[in-house]
Amino acid sequence: MGCACGTKKDGQVAGCQNNGACGTGGCNKMNVFDWLSNMDVPREDKFDVVEVRFKGGRKDFYRNTDRLPLTTGDAIIVEAATGHHLGHVSLQGELVRLQMQKKKVANDDEIRKIYRLASQKDIEKNEEAKKRELPTLYRTREVIHQLRLQMKLSDVEYQADNTKATFFYSAEDRVDFRELIKILAGEFKIRVEMRQISLRQEAGRLGGIGVCGRELCCSTWLGDFKNVATSAARYQNLSLNPSKLSGQCGRLKCCLNYELETYMDALRYIPSIDAPLQTERGAAMLQKTDIFRKIMWFGYKEENTWYPLDVERVNEILALNKAGKKPATLEEDEVEAREPVSVLNSDLENLDKKFKSRNKNRNKNRGKNKRGGNARPMGEGKSQPPSGGPPRGHQRGGPPRQPNARNNNGNQPNNPPRKP
Repeated sequence: MGCACGTKKDGQVAGCQNNGACGTGGCNKMNVFDWLSNMDVPREDKFDVVEVRFKGGRKDFYRNTDRLPLTTGDAIIVEAATGHHLGHVSLQGELVRLQMQKKKVANDDEIRKIYRLASQKDIEKNEEAKKRELPTLYRTREVIHQLRLQMKLSDVEYQADNTKATFFYSAEDRVDFRELIKILAGEFKIRVEMRQISLRQEAGRLGGIGVCGRELCCSTWLGDFKNVATSAARYQNLSLNPSKLSGQCGRLKCCLNYELETYMDALRYIPSIDAPLQTERGAAMLQKTDIFRKIMWFGYKEENTWYPLDVERVNEILALNKAGKKPATLEEDEVEAREPVSVLNSDLENLDKKFKSRNKNRNKNRGKNKRGGNARPMGEGKSQPPSGGPPRGHQRGGPPRQPNARNNNGNQPNNPPRKP
């Protein structure tokens, strides 16, 4: 995050003078962007109340009675209940008036005033007071453990004049810490103030990283904590697992309320299923609902398959069940009548019978020919030898013989003539 202290015309950072190197735990914690800073407002008409930020994101309103020229991020000395304290300007102008109206703060004489701009000596004294906070925190926890008090000490904040310390703790029941105050006041020589805070405020002061990977909303920008109920998780179809729905404070996450109105608007078009959908195939139970896509999945008890249905189809089935009727399936009201397999294959059976009869006739004709029946003529232009055997003068495996044939020289062939 960038620095919220504002910049001058030459591009340098005004106020804390750290040139934009501050982190969220510093001056950017719970910061506000002044989108009216570029508007020229007469100095006489400028709202004289300023919002001041302290340690842990705590903010309060102070009146600029002396009309000091302040810039967002300036270190100033403000009035305290006992002494003075050091804070940083977080917001000024007309936006402060809106913040006071939002937080129900009256613009009256009870608002404390701003003394002056902090000097270098004031800043050094404040740093010395901050160095006492951590040792005081550890020592106070030891005393709490010795006294067996049912309380959790989370943070200690010293006043800038080093005369007072505020101890922030959380507890489920009331705690009698009178003995604790006596021990702390006598040991540290300070004025002790015990302030009980909620678990969400404790998480906001300590800070941390949420499961989303970002810094906690309560420690960066969230100022007021609204009630979060488990019904917010039910409307969003979230599993009621306390470990997943709880934040670092141990309470339900504040982000459950962020999208609740959007889910509530979408749920107006989703029918409520109080009983299973009745079909001729059986009862279908609701398994899952996609609120924004308006798709509902149903499944039968004896099956593991889920059938997606849109909202219009679900309303149709609900209307049929209300009238005492049942659709055939989840997708169709009536199943089309299908012909049996034997009827569909009747043509194939007729063809098989036809070819079987032809094959029988052929086999009968072949049997007659083998028993001496008439020979089947060959194609036209082809001669068929007589059935009695090969023609005369034809030898098997060679050319036909020509009896009494002479060769070209008039002599008899080499083969001698057969004897009669």
